[in-house]
Amino acid sequence: MRLHHFGLEVTNLEEAINFYTDLLGLELESRHSFLGEEIAFLASSHFRLELAFHPHSTNSAHICFEVSDLQQVINTLGSIQIAEGPYKLDNGWETVFYEGPNQEIIEFLQTS
Repeated sequence: MRLHHFGLEVTNLEEAINFYTDLLGLELESRHSFLGEEIAFLASSHFRLELAFHPHSTNSAHICFEVSDLQQVINTLGSIQIAEGPYKLDNGWETVFYEGPNQEIIEFLQTS
């Protein structure tokens, strides 16, 4: 397991993309529509930042770990209730979301 990305909710996606690319040097890696949300992945050589558009954002965040076998993670965490998913994304990735002990969102993502 390794860190895949850190996600932020934003109220203005274009403004956020411009801020993180122009001022901080991240590069726009991809854009997606997921469950009615517009999402942009920005990347550096060390990490990814997911920006998700929410018109009434509470500035929430989540952390995502990339795993080699999503089903194994689901089986291992079997006693913990899944918050959302699992989902298969249009690019072939598979993901599932759990709520941590302090209501933080933890995403697990299989990219292959």
